[in-house]
Amino acid sequence: MKERKTPMRMCVGCREMQPKKSLIRVVRSPEGDVSMDPTGRKAGRGAYVCKNAQCLQKALKQKQLERAFSCTLGEETHKALMDALAALEDTDGAD
Repeated sequence: MKERKTPMRMCVGCREMQPKKSLIRVVRSPEGDVSMDPTGRKAGRGAYVCKNAQCLQKALKQKQLERAFSCTLGEETHKALMDALAALEDTDGAD
């Protein structure tokens, strides 16, 4: 039986290739809303970031997400993404 390849994606913060399952998808919906997509199934343009705050902060500071989504992100969007990542880290630690 043939072994499946592990899908790899690049973190927009640290620019490292990692297995898709170890990253979190950030998505810009067709309506233009930017949010975390922990399931990886929301409709829209996606970019991947590591599951740590440093990578997300770096991606926001260097405007990597804005470049990936071809839009500008406001301060409230930055805060919402950081809060969503913190909430995801809390749930991961509880397992």
